[in-house]
Amino acid sequence: MSVRITPMVCGWLEMELRSILAQQPGRAKIPIPSFLIEHPKGRVIFDTGLHRELQTSSDRIGELAKFFQVHYQSGEELGARLRAHQVDPERIDYMINSHLHFDHVGGNADLPNAKLILQRREWEAAADPELVRRNGYNRADFDLGHQLQLIDGEHDLFGDARVVCIPTYGHTAGHQSLRVRLDRGEVVLTADSCYMRKVLEDMVLPPFAHDFDAMRIVIERFRAMERAGTRLIFGHDPGQWSGDGALAVPLD
Repeated sequence: MSVRITPMVCGWLEMELRSILAQQPGRAKIPIPSFLIEHPKGRVIFDTGLHRELQTSSDRIGELAKFFQVHYQSGEELGARLRAHQVDPERIDYMINSHLHFDHVGGNADLPNAKLILQRREWEAAADPELVRRNGYNRADFDLGHQLQLIDGEHDLFGDARVVCIPTYGHTAGHQSLRVRLDRGEVVLTADSCYMRKVLEDMVLPPFAHDFDAMRIVIERFRAMERAGTRLIFGHDPGQWSGDGALAVPLD
């Protein structure tokens, strides 16, 4: 059995572009993706989108609601997306969060039986009061009693190099991306270590980061990967997605 990726969008956020890319003009409506990875040894979700409460109220994200306008309909939450693909959310084996910002962990509660795979640095950052303040971490999104596996750096989930967590620290203290080897070639789900193609091509960074130098190193690494033939799926690039929540250029 081959490895397969099913991309899903679990909501959209609209904001002034300069809120996420320094000094960039205009507004942007960005996708909030989640990915189902099916491997012969188990089912994996990489990032879980927005919390279902945001479909009716932005109160859950507090002060961040001043910057982000939420576009999120019933049926776009992770559990519903999975069921639309005939996948039972209770039968997901692993849940990998790239990091613990609200738009990457909102659907964790939809996967009650999954083991959470997270970089140790990120888990520890979410217990640091100053980093909690700076990042808006909300433990009600991710500290839900899941079995937890903390990892340090690169982690080969199934031991066959087909689904590998790769450390991409910088956006947050313990950010990670996911490398997946399909029959057609290698795909990297960058998450927020590289929001959009403009970041990759022009090194336009967000106005905030845990470590800007580390982010630059990661982006240079992504450039080398792409030159070598790896397909990059960026964290929030509207140019890579169609309005119905599918990738504009399918993976298969």
